[in-house]
Amino acid sequence: MATREDLACQEIIGRYQFNGAGVSAMPQLLEALGDPGRDLRGMTVVGTNGKGSTCAFAVSALAAAGMRIGSMPSPHLQHVTERIRINGQPVSSLACHRAFAKVDDALRGTGLVVNAGGVHAAAAAVHFARSGVDLAVMEASIGGRRTAVNYFDPGVKVITGVGLDHQHLLGSTLGEIARNKAGIVRDSDHVVLGEFPAEAAKAVDEVLCQHTELTVWRLHWEIRCRPRTARDGHTVLEVSTPHAVHRELPCPLRGEHQHHNLALAVAGIDALAERGLVCDIPDEALRGGLAATRWAGRLELLAPAHLGSWTGRLLLDIAANHQAAATVAPEILRQSRAAEHTAIVFGTLGYKNVATMLEPLPADWPVVLTRVGHPNEAAPDAMRTALASRPELHVREETTDAVHHATELVGDGGLVTVLGTPLLVGRVRELFQLPPG
Repeated sequence: MATREDLACQEIIGRYQFNGAGVSAMPQLLEALGDPGRDLRGMTVVGTNGKGSTCAFAVSALAAAGMRIGSMPSPHLQHVTERIRINGQPVSSLACHRAFAKVDDALRGTGLVVNAGGVHAAAAAVHFARSGVDLAVMEASIGGRRTAVNYFDPGVKVITGVGLDHQHLLGSTLGEIARNKAGIVRDSDHVVLGEFPAEAAKAVDEVLCQHTELTVWRLHWEIRCRPRTARDGHTVLEVSTPHAVHRELPCPLRGEHQHHNLALAVAGIDALAERGLVCDIPDEALRGGLAATRWAGRLELLAPAHLGSWTGRLLLDIAANHQAAATVAPEILRQSRAAEHTAIVFGTLGYKNVATMLEPLPADWPVVLTRVGHPNEAAPDAMRTALASRPELHVREETTDAVHHATELVGDGGLVTVLGTPLLVGRVRELFQLPPG
């Protein structure tokens, strides 16, 4: 249940959510706050998909090595406290409110204006300075060049990949979006790159060529990730970078795509070691930290799941675009084999390409369309029009009604898959009484 402090934080974020401002005033805001990000070192992670999981792997591994790690994932699923974390754990409601209130007071006192992303990044920096973190793992919300975390200089930059999303903000082509993401890079950075389509890779290279003294590691080139099946039947990974070779690494997050996210996180940690920001982490500690990684709402499976008289399986994922849906589809299909019937609960934002987002999943699965509780949400009737080629569409305005209807469609033992915005996934997690994570 949200506390008074949680509601106050949400009110502050809401005040700046749709003000039309960017983050150009971040330097002045940070100066007014006493420059809390001045000593922040660590890594910044940008990309269309995979940012949160990559950060979660890195935070868990670094924390297992005995360090105090700050992180700032965005947006939250259930509670605003999820936006500021120490060693992967959300801060208290009181600490969160103090950080956001200090930023709000600074903005009101100076007359400066930034967007909600800037408020979030500044509040996280304020808390990190207060709590004395050793390193920060900073996730960009949208974009790269114009993202709030670009006003910090941690030294290591990770770009997970590029897909078509947020075109109204970042550009209409993969090349334009890639150039925007790569705008996070500064001279002398250590850059870790994921997997890119050809057009995006060319654009990233063009941006990197404009900088000097970079160290660049690319997945499948300087970074290698080799999965194999261990004796107990689980998949373990060997990740090699120019710095080290790490063997028998567990990957607790579902989906083969998480192998690449884990490899990028390990490469980011090795890059920190190359820069002298961390000591080499013993592989035993690295394995333990990675094994402990949890990341809510990313192919999160609840089995058995109980809702009223229904017992079945619940799978949650914040697939926010076609690329994300295509990436998680193989695991969703794999999970569906354990159930006789599968239904999808789906809700997204109005500017998303709804028509393509469910293409990777079977057309004969019933879909329950619902609202997500956001001012820019896609209306269920508009989604029904966009998805008219699918034979079985249902509309339930409220999330609770949508999930209950999906359980009726699949029956006991069936699989309900919830896809869409973090807000939707957060609502369903609360419905099933899952704690914020």
